[in-house]
Amino acid sequence: MDSKKDIRALTKDQLREFFQKQGDKAFRGNQVYEWLWQKSAHSFEDMTNISLKTRAMLKQNFVINHISVDTMQRSFDGTIKNAVKLYDGLVVESVLIPTESRTTACVSSQVGCSLDCKFCATARLKRMRNLNPDEIYDQVVAIDNESRLYHDRPLSNIVFMGMGEPLMNYNNVLKAIDKITSKEGLGMSPKRITLSTSGVPKMIRKMADDEVKFNLAVSLHSARDEVRTQIMPFNATFPLNDLRSSLEYWYSKTKKRITYEYVVWQGINDQKEDIDALIQFCKFAPSKVNLIEYNPIDDGEFQQADESAVQEYIRELERHNIVVTVRRSRGKDIDAACGQLANKS
Repeated sequence: MDSKKDIRALTKDQLREFFQKQGDKAFRGNQVYEWLWQKSAHSFEDMTNISLKTRAMLKQNFVINHISVDTMQRSFDGTIKNAVKLYDGLVVESVLIPTESRTTACVSSQVGCSLDCKFCATARLKRMRNLNPDEIYDQVVAIDNESRLYHDRPLSNIVFMGMGEPLMNYNNVLKAIDKITSKEGLGMSPKRITLSTSGVPKMIRKMADDEVKFNLAVSLHSARDEVRTQIMPFNATFPLNDLRSSLEYWYSKTKKRITYEYVVWQGINDQKEDIDALIQFCKFAPSKVNLIEYNPIDDGEFQQADESAVQEYIRELERHNIVVTVRRSRGKDIDAACGQLANKS
């Protein structure tokens, strides 16, 4: 592994300064920055408007630790799953989810995960490290290229719902989003980006204070502490009252609606009291509920609830004027659906 510094760790100002110290003009730094972020250059050789001598000097001083798509699987429904190899040999997964009107990138933020949700395959991998901003950015670029190639349109949305808990890699995730939304990067609107968290109250408050412009989704699955702690043990540390208070704070600062992601499991959260608790939890701030189809991860402990239980949730939520949608999973045949990312490849 190369011990040289990754050039993408430098800001534009630092690049300009570097060139000045080399006795060159500062604007070279702007040119290189554009190659790195707007044009997603994989190597210094790609930088065709920079002299061979300058490119050789850059190669002597820096590396570009670019990701590579190790394997790509395509589902019968058009979903694409990438096994993405990082510069140190570790692998994460990212997914392209197409519908008739949009293509969405589902990206990872950690190798493995630091939380312990029992229904999620990623949680069974220990957290090996956080992803760097450029590694998150590269996943988006790769999926945008696939979207153009296979669906003849650019990427329209990004969700941070891949491997890892984004709020446990807060600084790097925000730096990546900054590059993705910047005119000097991919120029995507933050309104098209959703960060999904299992619920880290302190970091939700920080996001509100940092006045982020993207959307927030919370992987909730139960609004009863005893049930949520059983399926998401970290809830014992971050109980629902704390989560609720941080979400109230988020809404007071951002005025942005909160999305709750919710799977209904047989014998776990499929009773009337579960529905009532969710309705109460939804009432303190404008919200919508995404009921997500469950994708089994081998051991049978969690089973999708009967359709009648899901319909009961829909009826009751709608009766209380809470927006609810049902998300049918895509890419199940290639283990690319919600909760299935586990580097089986």
